[in-house]
Amino acid sequence: MSRDVTPGRAAATTYPGLQVECDRGVAWLTIDHPPINLLDEELISSIEAVAAALRDDDSVRVVVLSSADPDFFIAHVDASRIQGEPAGRPVRTSGLGRFHRMTEQFRTMPKATIGVLEGRARGGGSELLAALDMRFGARETAVIAQPEVATGIIPGGGGSARLPRLLGRGRALEIILGCDDLDAELAERYGFLNRALPQDQLVGFVRRLAERIASFPAESIARAKAAVRAAEELPLAEALIEEERLFHESLATPAAQERLDRFLAIGGQTRGFELDLSDHLTALADVSEWSGRTHDHI
Repeated sequence: MSRDVTPGRAAATTYPGLQVECDRGVAWLTIDHPPINLLDEELISSIEAVAAALRDDDSVRVVVLSSADPDFFIAHVDASRIQGEPAGRPVRTSGLGRFHRMTEQFRTMPKATIGVLEGRARGGGSELLAALDMRFGARETAVIAQPEVATGIIPGGGGSARLPRLLGRGRALEIILGCDDLDAELAERYGFLNRALPQDQLVGFVRRLAERIASFPAESIARAKAAVRAAEELPLAEALIEEERLFHESLATPAAQERLDRFLAIGGQTRGFELDLSDHLTALADVSEWSGRTHDHI
């Protein structure tokens, strides 16, 4: 997919196995690690590094992960790396392990994170996708699977913890214990994919969604994610209290005051405007925010 791109701080660095481009507030991460996008030490290190850089890059509001290989998003974690893990009865640790820390960066960073799945995402690839905020797949070709139990182990990168939250217990165990491929239509029906789209429409849909989100204030994106995370992690009453706190924080920002003023000035709360409200929301952005930048390929 051809794009004019604007360099941000995260894109100024080379990440082996990853292509990084930034365009209008969207960071496009393309996994390109032949022959099958195996999650080995090199690729894991690159994903860790780019996630850390993006978290602190104020020019980025949305992160999109996809693959240069139409057959593989990520095949799975390198089996030889798994064999190198200590066997026996480990002591329970109080903190997250390395792989969990990597995937949690995408769930907790103050940016919207989106996965584009055209090929196979098995094992650690499926687990990385499950940590993202949203996932969209090609109806004809997208596949997810957790094949670990068939090899005598269990999903150890978040599959056992995240899939029940996304799909429910029974469907999670069907995937984990069955070790079979789940196609895009079933993945959408089960709740793993937000939508299964025709392959020729997938990237265009995600581009429009990502750029739409990126046109909204960075502070409101971050606070909306924080409120949803509170709903995931806290009892309902505590989550509601946190939501109210975050709402009032967002209301106090200059971006909110400016956009609310603009909303009323351009026709908000009039019948004709409200009939097509969704189409008008991107007009609230200050178009000068993206003007005057030099567009170069990374």
